[in-house]
Amino acid sequence: MITSTFKSLKIYAIISVATLLAACSSHEKPSGNSDKPVAVVVSTPAKSIGGEILLSGKLESENTANLSTRVMGYITSIHVKPGDRVAKGALLATISSQDMLAKKAQASAMIAEAEAAARNAGKDYARYQTLYKQQSVSAKELENVSLQNTSAQSRLEAARQMRNEVNAMLAYTQIRAPFSGVITQKLADAGSMASPGMPLLILEQGGNLRVTATVPESEVSQIKVGDAVTVDVKSTGKQLHGKVVELSPSSTASGGQYLVKISVPASEQKGLLSGMYVNATLSGKQVSDQPVTGNLRIPASALVTRDQLIGVYVLNGNNTVSLRWLRIGKTAGNEVEVLSGLNDTERYVLRAEGKLYNGAVVMEKR
Repeated sequence: MITSTFKSLKIYAIISVATLLAACSSHEKPSGNSDKPVAVVVSTPAKSIGGEILLSGKLESENTANLSTRVMGYITSIHVKPGDRVAKGALLATISSQDMLAKKAQASAMIAEAEAAARNAGKDYARYQTLYKQQSVSAKELENVSLQNTSAQSRLEAARQMRNEVNAMLAYTQIRAPFSGVITQKLADAGSMASPGMPLLILEQGGNLRVTATVPESEVSQIKVGDAVTVDVKSTGKQLHGKVVELSPSSTASGGQYLVKISVPASEQKGLLSGMYVNATLSGKQVSDQPVTGNLRIPASALVTRDQLIGVYVLNGNNTVSLRWLRIGKTAGNEVEVLSGLNDTERYVLRAEGKLYNGAVVMEKR
């Protein structure tokens, strides 16, 4: 009796598990009139000939300056804000300079004292030269006066150079624009303490944008200066045509990635802003040591996402569809690379005018 009951429970458990798996592998059929065909637009995967290198990066200004000071002091005023356009040499911010002004006054006083001593020493030397010619003083006495005169002139020059040093430090209390451009960031406010090397403002030269991206060492050997690049701007959907203008020969300071800079034609920069993220594609490249093979690509809008799984609805021979899970590679613009789960002859649903599920009847829309 117990054995019979145990077998019945075992059979029931197997049936329950099988039912659960079947429910997980397909989607619940919607209620209502499910026999009505769903109008769909179908397509076949695009196949690109040759390999591609896909890079991620962002637009940056060709000239960017982090403006800071070499002196420590309180910021007395900042005359600009983000978005302001400034001309070369324009005053952007000032640092408290009372201590520098005091040192400048000290240097001026030292110069006045040194000038008086130098004049007196010069006159003494001139008199002793006359007396030496009259043989009224010895050569030793003339030599001593000459050394005193030289020392006085040297002290005068040292005082003047001290004033020059103070003037140079005073120049760092006034932050001026090194070139004409746009203020993109304001990193401090009036009243804050400025320290040497601490960025206060970031200035970018407008109108000259380029793409800065990184490439791994497995692909860097395939890239050359002058290579044509297709650049897709993620936020605007705009596609640009640039070329590689700079390739870093070292990855020591970039975490094993090599820096690549791509120029963007000035005629295509309208509406673009520094900091926008982009995808850059170099076509016709053979990556690693594997032979170049065709890569399948489908629009990202055709993908179906279920938790961590990504798939696409594929047409069957009886005008029904099945959800096929895919392994997805890199993204370029609005298309994704299909690594497995779909071949180049299968037709998939690009767009549907109703809800799809496994086994749904469809009608191809012409």
